[in-house]
Amino acid sequence: MINRRTFGKAIGMAAAAIPLTNVVGTAVSSTVPQRGTGTPTVPMVAPGTHTSFAKLKHVRAGLLNVGYAEAGPAHGPVVICLHGWPYDIHSFVDVAPLLAAQRYRVIVPYLRGHGETRFLSGRTFRNAQQSAIALDIIALMDALRIDKAVLAGFDWGSRTADIIAALWPERVKALVSVSGYLITNVEAQQTPLMPTAEHTWWYQYYFATERGRTAMNTPDLRHDLCRLVWDIVSPTWDFDDATYERTAAAFDNPDYAAIVIHNYRWRLGLATGERRYDALEKRLAARPVITVPTVTLDPERDPFTAPGDGSTYRNFFTGPYVHRTLLGIGHDLPQEAPTAFAQAVVDADHL
Repeated sequence: MINRRTFGKAIGMAAAAIPLTNVVGTAVSSTVPQRGTGTPTVPMVAPGTHTSFAKLKHVRAGLLNVGYAEAGPAHGPVVICLHGWPYDIHSFVDVAPLLAAQRYRVIVPYLRGHGETRFLSGRTFRNAQQSAIALDIIALMDALRIDKAVLAGFDWGSRTADIIAALWPERVKALVSVSGYLITNVEAQQTPLMPTAEHTWWYQYYFATERGRTAMNTPDLRHDLCRLVWDIVSPTWDFDDATYERTAAAFDNPDYAAIVIHNYRWRLGLATGERRYDALEKRLAARPVITVPTVTLDPERDPFTAPGDGSTYRNFFTGPYVHRTLLGIGHDLPQEAPTAFAQAVVDADHL
């Protein structure tokens, strides 16, 4: 999930907050420029209004055959929505039609190890370090002949979008990043946090053990563990069993356990990556700033949300910028608050 360093010492104080028109259930602040008066308003939709995507598409991209959903006009401006763990493309099942109605071409891919995305070769190392996942999305853009897109994500998806915006800003028109700046510094991860914060990361330490690996490779245990995470990190979201089961089907990917375990062990410095990504990881360890227009969103009821209304990561965003905290919303922000998420995409595109 999100970067443990968001619980650490604040990097700097945010600029003075300026109130904006509230989205429902949202506390909003920004630094200049504010949302333009000509920016379209996304109509309200109740979470859970949509339950499925149209037939999925597939494309060979880099190391993968990527399964993805698509909505909207084929020649519209592109938005790529990126999910996290333990979630899948259905986190955007209500967001995608909202953006499609605004004439965006919306691409929602399964990340490596999830759903219908598959490795092209059985010999490829099942690597889930951050730069490898980011390059998957660059390869997807290349395969679909997308030169530039708005990137919008949460959890693993935020980290992936942040990395692309930092290292390849020419490919990013604008950014929506839930929980702010999530680029991982593995060396910094070695510093213990306060006990309450460490407790929140219980599953990360579980995955560091062979017992945890076995659980993730055991379908019934994996199913129930991921459901427990949903319950804990979205305490106000009254989702039903069908909503969870729709996403849990994505966990049956044959590489799911290997990808999840490697991701969390790599972040703790307990698993190695691949040398081909060393140069990128060195650049990311330097904590590069993000210059593209950005809206950051904090879910107020997510136990991973750091205090300070975004101040702990504000200095990493040096371009046009808006920050919002969504009151009463948990970790799976786009599925819990699809209108607010879609509006953030539109607003970021108009900064």
